[in-house]
Amino acid sequence: MINNTGKFIIIVLAILAGSGMGLFMFNMGNDMSNMTKSVNRMGDDVHTMARDMTDMAKQMIRMAESMVEGQKKMGNDFSSVRNDMSLMTQSMKGMGENMNTMGKSIQAMNHSMQKMSHDMAEMNKSMHRMNYDINKFTKPENVIMPFMR
Repeated sequence: MINNTGKFIIIVLAILAGSGMGLFMFNMGNDMSNMTKSVNRMGDDVHTMARDMTDMAKQMIRMAESMVEGQKKMGNDFSSVRNDMSLMTQSMKGMGENMNTMGKSIQAMNHSMQKMSHDMAEMNKSMHRMNYDINKFTKPENVIMPFMR
């Protein structure tokens, strides 16, 4: 049979095996607890990520609406610029026509002034002849004796 030393070794081996098994069970319990906490944190992270993605989707919708609104405003602005350019072109065309008419008027005025200048020269000649004739009749001695002056 087994002597005391054998019994002692068996008891020590049983205690060591029980301690090893207890230590294994304790570590496995800690690992399962840590794994459960990790799974809970991962669930929270997934929930946060889902909420962030929902917020991001809302912001993308808002951004798309802003882009549509901006494009509409830009279209209106470009339409306004096109209309203003058309008005400006028409105004410039009218201004060109007015300047052409003004040029013709200035040309006619120059012609009238040239004619008036010519007529004034003729009038001066006539007045000079009249002055000569008047002098002849007011000083008859000049007619009679032209060299007496």
